[in-house]
Amino acid sequence: MDDAREHAPHGPHNWGRWGPDDQLGALNLITPGAVMRGLAAAREGRVLSLAQPIEGATASGRPARVPHMAGRPLPQHYMAVDGGDQAAGAPSLPGGRRVADDALVLSPHGTTTHMDALCHMWAGERMYNGHPAGRVGSRGASRLGVEHAAARGVLTRGVLFDAARHRGAARLGPDDRVGAADLEAMPGARLLAPGDAAVVRTGWPLAWEEDPGLYRGAQPGLDGSAVRWLAARDAAVVVCDNTGVQALGADGGPVDAPEDDAHLVLLWRHGVPLVEMARLEGLGSELAGAGRADFLLVVAPLPVGGGTGSPVNPLAVL
Repeated sequence: MDDAREHAPHGPHNWGRWGPDDQLGALNLITPGAVMRGLAAAREGRVLSLAQPIEGATASGRPARVPHMAGRPLPQHYMAVDGGDQAAGAPSLPGGRRVADDALVLSPHGTTTHMDALCHMWAGERMYNGHPAGRVGSRGASRLGVEHAAARGVLTRGVLFDAARHRGAARLGPDDRVGAADLEAMPGARLLAPGDAAVVRTGWPLAWEEDPGLYRGAQPGLDGSAVRWLAARDAAVVVCDNTGVQALGADGGPVDAPEDDAHLVLLWRHGVPLVEMARLEGLGSELAGAGRADFLLVVAPLPVGGGTGSPVNPLAVL
């Protein structure tokens, strides 16, 4: 780590801000004061899940009904123990009890609501905070794995930026970009404080219901000015309902230059975890009806040792 500063990105970044060994990144901004501010944003006690259901398992024969990226392996869910197994002669438990048990295999990136760990993407030979990129291998990441975010968890104020509603649309179009000027013009801009979670709704999951082919093509998202705006305001987490936070081209790849790439600006430069593929339709409607933009957000990643990400079920408490 002695030469980490030599590898630090040009321009604003958080490398070294919380010490040379830091593996939490912007989650350090969720101080006790930020937690209490989040708790105060829960006014009614009603809870909404912001997660997509995990469905579309190839093993079950069920059609893929949930948005996912092309080329990514679908989740596979099957029963490790079921009633049919037991009816075929497997012994029952004492007292005649029967059980069923699940087996689930999934790759969270691109197939379900998930959090990107800080080891998910980087540039050159160094990850966030100067940790060597060689620490990520086939057996997992020995630096910046998602287990660090899991140990800390996310309990803070969520601030909604409903970009689709701001433009008077149910969803944005595939070529739409959300810039800093758009964020500045939304009610959440007056609320967002260090340690808050910025939650951006594009409405893109609705495109899947219209045409899965449309969903898998180019898609809307944040541009470079927007991700720099969020980083400068010390957002602790960024949540979005598209597959990559940033805008993507028809080939599924980023359309922005590296200096504008959301993953490089937020994950690599500033250590801001990303929650992708959230479902925000209900949240958008509820907050618009109440004339507010804030709520309590709770996100608990799974403690996958060395994981580059984790499926999550974000909870909004209104």
